[in-house]
Amino acid sequence: MIALMIFGMIAAAGVALLSFSVKAQRAGGAALDDAGALNRTASILTADLAQAQDRPTRDVAGTLLPAMTGGSGFDPALRLVRAGWSNPDEVARPTLQKVEYRLNSGGLERIAYPELDGAAPLPAALLLDRVKWVRWRFRYQGAWTDSWQGNDRAALPQAAEMTLEREGGATYRMVFLVGTGAPRAGTPAPRPSPTPGQAGAAS
Repeated sequence: MIALMIFGMIAAAGVALLSFSVKAQRAGGAALDDAGALNRTASILTADLAQAQDRPTRDVAGTLLPAMTGGSGFDPALRLVRAGWSNPDEVARPTLQKVEYRLNSGGLERIAYPELDGAAPLPAALLLDRVKWVRWRFRYQGAWTDSWQGNDRAALPQAAEMTLEREGGATYRMVFLVGTGAPRAGTPAPRPSPTPGQAGAAS
């Protein structure tokens, strides 16, 4: 009887330890997934904003839209045209792409368009869930503003800041440079400098 009692106590302790281990593993996996989603969101935004282009577009109704718009009270919260849209299948389309970011039912979504003008959007891609609110700010010539629709000096800001709060109270702030990752539309790419010793070589 004593041996059975001791065995029962050991078995109960083992079950409790195993249960705790499983819960800790699940919590750790969820935290890693969450961190990965945040990193992916930051990477996608960094690429989109770095490739931003001064290219106005038109919606399905033909309304002319600025090259970039955004702000806390805007729907979508951010809209821009980016370069660098890869085309491995050589489809008849531009290398520029219009993208939008929206907060929809607690999720931060990215919406892309197959064409720059007059096209309906592609299905939205969820980047981050459990988002309570998102706030955007834009910087131009040393000053921050809560909204952007271009101005008489520039179609694009020099930097953008996104602050968001997620369920549980965690707040994240991300700052991005705008238009630094690709030549602007209509601007030739810089030519490489000649290799030392090759200057003046016969072509």
